[in-house]
Amino acid sequence: MSFTEKEIENFNKELREKTPIEIAQWAVNQGKKPVVTTNFRPYEAAILNVCVVAQKDIPVIWCDSGYNTPNTYKHAEEVIAQLELNIKLYVPQQTTAHRDVVMGIPDIEDPKHKLFTEQVKLEPFKRAMSDFKPDVWFTNLRKGQTALRDSLDILSMGSDGVLKVSPFYYYSDEELDVYLDDNNLPNEFKYFDPTKVLENRECGLHTN
Repeated sequence: MSFTEKEIENFNKELREKTPIEIAQWAVNQGKKPVVTTNFRPYEAAILNVCVVAQKDIPVIWCDSGYNTPNTYKHAEEVIAQLELNIKLYVPQQTTAHRDVVMGIPDIEDPKHKLFTEQVKLEPFKRAMSDFKPDVWFTNLRKGQTALRDSLDILSMGSDGVLKVSPFYYYSDEELDVYLDDNNLPNEFKYFDPTKVLENRECGLHTN
């Protein structure tokens, strides 16, 4: 599946008038192998909800770095059970305990931080994408999060030919709060991403 830049631009204009669920339903009809990725950070229940409404058994790829907070793991279990998610778990090839001894969590200025990010986030993600070979990839990217994400839209086409779909791209935190409340979905904020540290820093998943 491949769309031209002009086609993507026209689709985005049309989809801005649609609800997130309508966007998700449109997107699953464009491909044959959709997936949604999650790390159960704040507001992830929203994207997971619209994806399972659009396709009940959609693979939900969870790349667990091994550094999540207890609150995040409890939140993940709650969302998995409530939405009956088809979870596909991917974890680093080295245990957190082993890495803590040989590397720890390097500071973002430390040259070892690049290797750390590759080990705990990028390698499991690449392995998952290689296994599933999706043509549609749902994410919860939103405008205003980072400079890179501000340059995207509801739809964007990756260099790998995968259609990236962000149904809540134009939603604010306040609008997502309303969405979660209206749909009786949980949320939690004690989330930690050791590869980013700073909220407006990219980790490398969305740069292709």
